[in-house]
Amino acid sequence: MVVATPAISEPVTIAALGDSLTQGYGLVPDQGFVPRLEGWLREQGAEVALINAGVSGDTTSGGLARVDWTLTPDVDGLIVALGGNDLLRGIDPALSRSNLDGILAAAQARDLPVLLVGLEAPGNYGADFKAAFEAIFPELSAQYDTLLYPDFLAPLTAETDRNGALRLYMQGDGIHPNAAGVERIVEGIGPSVLALIEQAED
Repeated sequence: MVVATPAISEPVTIAALGDSLTQGYGLVPDQGFVPRLEGWLREQGAEVALINAGVSGDTTSGGLARVDWTLTPDVDGLIVALGGNDLLRGIDPALSRSNLDGILAAAQARDLPVLLVGLEAPGNYGADFKAAFEAIFPELSAQYDTLLYPDFLAPLTAETDRNGALRLYMQGDGIHPNAAGVERIVEGIGPSVLALIEQAED
């Protein structure tokens, strides 16, 4: 007698290529962005495994340098969340664009779906810099036909009392989210990552 057993589906593997915001700077490991996002996705019923490819201090140049070994054969999709350190250092937006272009081209060459995550630029480098930087993400997303989440920190900065929200949801450095901030970020970006998983399953 042969008993049929249900096939066990493999989880979708998503790599999150980013900087300290992805890596979980200043937080205990299970409170960081990647483990909290993975938990949220599984609560929604997604069979997914996330790879934390976040490196504190990384710029878009650093991301480009390591994208090839990040995209191992088991990776089914890619989250790209880089640019914050480019902003902190005032790096020419043209260079940031070129680096992100290279990362997206590497993913495209492997036929991987991508969620590109942008950031809002501060105004301290001037209006032209701000406009050039913020245009990178929607324009490259359109060029490479990726999913787009316009601003990683939007769930925090969109609060009416922005300064109050930053006090509640950011660490003392004013740059990195605390555990409560990560929860809000995950709730904001989560649906976009579910859409990425759907594309990876197709």
